Amino acid sequence: MHSNGRFRGLVLLLAGLFGTAVLGQSTQNWPRWDAWKLACDRLPANQALLKGAPSASPDLLPLRRFHDFESVLDAFLTQAVQGPMRNASNWVGPLPDLASFLDLSGSPVTRPPLPFQPFAQKLIVPSGSSVLLQGDLHGDIHSLLAVLSHLQQQGWMEGFELKPSAPQLIFLGDYTDRGQYGVEVLYTLMRLKLANPDRVHLVRGNHEDLSLVSRYGFLAEAQAKFGRDLNVPKIVRLYDVLPVVLYLGCGTNGVQLCHGGMEPGFDPRPLLGSLGSPRFARIGDLRQAEFLKAHPDWLKADPKSRVEAERIFRDFTPESPTAPSVLGFMWNDFTVFREEPGFAHNPERAFVYGDTAVGPLLQEISTPGFRICAVIRGHQHSSQSNPLMRRLVASRGLFRHWQELPSGETFAATAQALEAKVEVGSSRPVPFGSVWTLNVSPDSIYGLGCRFGFATCARLKLESRLEDWRLEPITVTVPVVAK
Repeated sequence: MHSNGRFRGLVLLLAGLFGTAVLGQSTQNWPRWDAWKLACDRLPANQALLKGAPSASPDLLPLRRFHDFESVLDAFLTQAVQGPMRNASNWVGPLPDLASFLDLSGSPVTRPPLPFQPFAQKLIVPSGSSVLLQGDLHGDIHSLLAVLSHLQQQGWMEGFELKPSAPQLIFLGDYTDRGQYGVEVLYTLMRLKLANPDRVHLVRGNHEDLSLVSRYGFLAEAQAKFGRDLNVPKIVRLYDVLPVVLYLGCGTNGVQLCHGGMEPGFDPRPLLGSLGSPRFARIGDLRQAEFLKAHPDWLKADPKSRVEAERIFRDFTPESPTAPSVLGFMWNDFTVFREEPGFAHNPERAFVYGDTAVGPLLQEISTPGFRICAVIRGHQHSSQSNPLMRRLVASRGLFRHWQELPSGETFAATAQALEAKVEVGSSRPVPFGSVWTLNVSPDSIYGLGCRFGFATCARLKLESRLEDWRLEPITVTVPVVAK
């Protein structure tokens, strides 16, 4: 767009369609970083609320009107639909219905819900680049701001803006629910994305779903804060523009970044083999049963797991993140120990993949010129201490699966005892076939139940050779966590 007049006309059109004067809502009317952090710092900790402390009074809320949130949401959605996704040449394979996918017109209140159109994204960075990865936030604004304040202290950020030398930021989903500050978390993430459109990326988790935010607290939180002015369909529209998986690459190697886990029904090779970055691919029909037929040797050495996969896998078109079956990128899990079953079905949750299944899957989805070497994700957390949560605490919030064999001793080991058994170093190699889980933020039922008070993000350093990749956990104490 070369004409300022044409650009202004386009923005005014979008503003009119949304019913909000996007152009007139100057970013100068949005709180600056220091003011925003100060306002959020006054909020009671989630853990204090869980222990019976009174909720923040309306006068303490950083956003007192839905319009204050909506103006940023409008700008965020406008940026998304006017960005690289709008260009059909950036899509690989069958396109989504771009007419609806990128349409911000009409009333979000009266318009029928958009069809579920999940998509994958590929992002290539130069050798020597770094990215910072953040796991589940679950309405924990204090931990998010503690991490961002640490980045400010490191000289990587100024206000909401990343400095040119700073790593890119990638958030791996589950931004709301179970904590009382999902509104503030989403607002902060949108401000980050608006200030750094090409360097901040948000992945969609299983809680970026209307059915879950209706049951696990976010909509109730937003309703209590904004009352009848709340526009739920417009908030949910945000989820549509987030990829369910991001393949991050450097040279000929890449890593699968997602919230959940593996999804054998999706073949990413056309996307991975495409030229350019960013690139996108619609996730249409999932061919899980077809994958099994085409790969008879997968899980052949583990007959029980193979039989279970044959019983569960199906070919289907996703109608939602959970229907007619779960979308693995958003929902699936991984075993903790070596030599556990390669595949299992947890009927209360999703599918669980073991070490014998994942390496061959990564090989199958790789191309001759681009291989997916590892998975980094979040999702698999519990508010009660269990083997995985104890390992997440012991390993400074960044745990590599399958470091140990299962035994009664390893199942029962405390987090303190596990520090001698799992990786705890400040710089860790990324072996082919490895799966890493990032811990959940601590000001929550998770930190309270599992007794930890530090937030973790991970710095991934990428080089041309996989042997030179490194993962570095960065832990930040969250002082507001109630003891």
